[in-house]
Amino acid sequence: MRTSPTAGTTATGRRRRIGAAFAAAAALALAGFGTAVQADAATAAPAKATWAKTPCATPKHKGELACNSLRVTGGLTAFQKQQAADGITPKAATPSGYGPSDLQSAYGLTSAAASKGAGETIAIVDAYNDPNAEADLAKYRSYYGLSACTKASGCFKQVSQTGSTTSLPSSDAGWSEEISLDLDMASAICPNCNILLVEANSATMANLGTAVNEAVTLGAKYVSNSYGGSESSSDTSYDTSYFKHPGVAITVSAGDGGYGAEYPAASQYVTSVGGTALSKASNTRGWSESVWNTSSTEGTGSGCSAYDAKPSWQTDTGCAKRTIADVSAVADPATGVSVYDSYGVTAGFYTFGGTSASSPIIAGVYALAGTPSSGSYPAKFPYAKAGTSALNDVTSGSNGSCGGSYLCTARSGYDGPTGVGTPEGVSAFTG
Repeated sequence: MRTSPTAGTTATGRRRRIGAAFAAAAALALAGFGTAVQADAATAAPAKATWAKTPCATPKHKGELACNSLRVTGGLTAFQKQQAADGITPKAATPSGYGPSDLQSAYGLTSAAASKGAGETIAIVDAYNDPNAEADLAKYRSYYGLSACTKASGCFKQVSQTGSTTSLPSSDAGWSEEISLDLDMASAICPNCNILLVEANSATMANLGTAVNEAVTLGAKYVSNSYGGSESSSDTSYDTSYFKHPGVAITVSAGDGGYGAEYPAASQYVTSVGGTALSKASNTRGWSESVWNTSSTEGTGSGCSAYDAKPSWQTDTGCAKRTIADVSAVADPATGVSVYDSYGVTAGFYTFGGTSASSPIIAGVYALAGTPSSGSYPAKFPYAKAGTSALNDVTSGSNGSCGGSYLCTARSGYDGPTGVGTPEGVSAFTG
């Protein structure tokens, strides 16, 4: 299984030296002292964001899969830089990543998010238990002015892989960070949706797959999975056991280890979701995106599956078997998303990245688009709109070395790191 470098490796490779005056000012700003960057340091390059893998990105036990998330630990994010440019001093006490209005704007979802999703259920499948899941979700939704989503109202439900609401798995701080990220992204994209959190007993494929099946049994038509690991010859049997659910949109993170395939993103029955760097821009859209890539070992996953058959709707010729990814959304921690978390960490807002963010975002888009037709495989839907205004074609950046091929390098049209693009509204995600 590929792993991402630690914050130290990433930060060292990416951080440029800055003047002492700016460093002091930036530190005060981030600490919430309200000190603006001094004029004599205004022209200095701002400190770049630094981050670390969340604990669940390193499996606890042999045979377990890894979550695909990273948490920002310092420096200025793209969101904070934009705040500074707008004359707002970044403060540690407030969110430092993109919130619901940012994400809805970036992906053309503002109108749909306000009017659609009622009665739809997005399932989030993760390992272990987050005892603070409901409370943390409430903090996120309240801060951003989203309607309450609670167990009492029936909007939020938290169950084990067998459907029990009382006998939940053992709690785990690392996977709780992942759970918070997933729940908040589903909320950000589809505020009117119900949310079902299904917690597997552990991070093995058997337990996570059982949780996927339980999510479908309980009625979810959109199931997000933000984890993965190395491919194996067992994957085709996992496909039919856990992921072959016609009429259900199952999204899976493409991975955070750069160019290279992982499972279950490689399953022919899922929508494999790659990652981008997302920034505000002065173009018509108001945003720009490129392939997320930090280093040769950190960035969005892509590539050819060694085992899974190529679905009929994929027509690229570089992979004889399944190609990763299908679509994409923001994943770069430097342009990360705001998340509220309290279990095992100081309670508050954090900024997260990784394709763990992009998977629930795309699940939310499918939910806004409406229930998939019976017998359909929703991974097919975006391909019908490739090259149209229904998708933002990402054409710059790469996630590794593959001889300049589209499998690791963005181009006009389909490419491995970003698939057919990112959402521009919901029309590309309907059957």
